[in-house]
Amino acid sequence: MSKPLTVAVQMDPMDQINIAGDSTFALMLSAQARGHTLFHYDAGDLNWSDGHLWTKAHPVTVQRVAGDHYRFGEPVKLDLGDAADVVLMRQDPPFDLGYITATHLLERVAEKTLVVNNPRSVRNAPEKVFVLDYPQFMPPTLVTRSLDEARAFLAKHGEIVIKPLHGNGGKAIFKVGRDGANLSALIEVFNTAYREPHMVQAFLPAVAKGDKRIVLIDGEVAGAINRLPGEGEIRSNLAVGGSAQKTELTEREREICAVLGPELKRRGLLFVGIDVIGGEWLTEINVTSPTGIVAIETFDGTDVAGLIWDAIEAKVAAKG
Repeated sequence: MSKPLTVAVQMDPMDQINIAGDSTFALMLSAQARGHTLFHYDAGDLNWSDGHLWTKAHPVTVQRVAGDHYRFGEPVKLDLGDAADVVLMRQDPPFDLGYITATHLLERVAEKTLVVNNPRSVRNAPEKVFVLDYPQFMPPTLVTRSLDEARAFLAKHGEIVIKPLHGNGGKAIFKVGRDGANLSALIEVFNTAYREPHMVQAFLPAVAKGDKRIVLIDGEVAGAINRLPGEGEIRSNLAVGGSAQKTELTEREREICAVLGPELKRRGLLFVGIDVIGGEWLTEINVTSPTGIVAIETFDGTDVAGLIWDAIEAKVAAKG
């Protein structure tokens, strides 16, 4: 058993989470069971001065009771460099300037305090951009703001999917059929809503059979679930009505994990969830606030949260 740790959790408001499937809540329960002390804070409450990074944080205890799942103590000024052993950076995207600024600030304490995931690597590896490093595993993909380029890509691939480059949770993902109906309007809306380019990919009919979430801990496979789309949906994210089922990895998926694993470990990306469609097509590498560990435990009995804390405790001990 490692020494008790002081753990600061940077996350969204506690009253808004779904405790039945929330991965951050599962991590907090596991940490508390190991005797670690938990604090909750919002990224907007970070402050820096005179070489110190601190935040207003609430001591928090958690329990798996719907409607009464957390208790806050009186807020304190928590120095994240001197008083915390671990910071869990777990707020959901959007991956905007607020998110990026939080990574810059947390990077200033990362030599003293273990930040999971490494803030510099999170900043440099947004899910749908980092994956471009592995084109050999990706479906045909275009990153663009151009309607003409999107039309040419559609003509080549027949059916396509358009999604925000920095979206999350299956939000704003659209399928465009062979006739291209609404393509111009969709690009117009995307160009108005987002300043960055958008991701356009060949539609993979295999998504009807599921989109596999594979969790890697410090570069090693910890488990996987297959997420099935709801009726009339192409999106299989659990947050938009997808359902989970037990699964095994294909040979191709094991190859993908073997290639990605060492690089994830090198970058300090300790808790990562990758998405693979049809047993062979890598679509995302989720490093900002990965999910899926509760479903994996449900189907496989694997204590993924415990494995994550094993890895965190070993890294804190190695820091001395």
